[in-house]
Amino acid sequence: MSSSTTDDGLEIRELVDATEMQRVVMVFTQVWGSITPLVGTELLRAIQHSGGYVAAAYHADQIVGGSLGFLARHRGEDALHSHITGVLPGVRHTGLGRAMKLHQRSWAADHDLAWVTWTFDPLVRRNAWFNIRVLGADVDEYLVDFYGTMDDSINLGRDESDRLLMAWATSGPLPDRAAEDETAPSGTSLVATPEDIVVLRRTDRQAAVAWRRRVRQELSTPMADGASVVGFTRDGQYVVRR
Repeated sequence: MSSSTTDDGLEIRELVDATEMQRVVMVFTQVWGSITPLVGTELLRAIQHSGGYVAAAYHADQIVGGSLGFLARHRGEDALHSHITGVLPGVRHTGLGRAMKLHQRSWAADHDLAWVTWTFDPLVRRNAWFNIRVLGADVDEYLVDFYGTMDDSINLGRDESDRLLMAWATSGPLPDRAAEDETAPSGTSLVATPEDIVVLRRTDRQAAVAWRRRVRQELSTPMADGASVVGFTRDGQYVVRR
């Protein structure tokens, strides 16, 4: 069973006990404010028992974050698809999110999995920055309304659930994009994002939907023609090489 400890003394470890998994389900419910649980203990136990990934982050004896992933295929190779990863508000901005992703990557490498994949909403700037610039993962695909209607408090009744699929190789050194030049290189274009889409969805749904359609058009169309996302700027713009 793998485990790691952050500089702040937060421990991340793989779970095998159903009681601990029940606590992770409660954490997910708190993070997403779900009307119904995002997952049940039975599913976590089944994923873990069949060779998948279930882990929790601990502060002392308290579970403050959790993650689950199942075995998958990506580009013809074995992969771990990270379906849910979340941390409680009190431990955000501590580096725990990055530590949890690194734990996933290490676990996947130890299990001979070539990739870690996951999805995120392309309108959420902080997640785009984290995934592209902090982790150095690659944007692999634009997925239109991927999950359909969602019923957690973050997404309920907001707009369509477009996602970007991220792919993170588990071999070789970690990509380092944190110090990349902020200017758009020759041959690239910029795609802007809203400053805070979560607030905008609650205050101006029409504007939020307009942003969704705009970013979908400006990202998915060139990507379908072979363009790739090669960066993300501090002021919230995707860098696209056509």
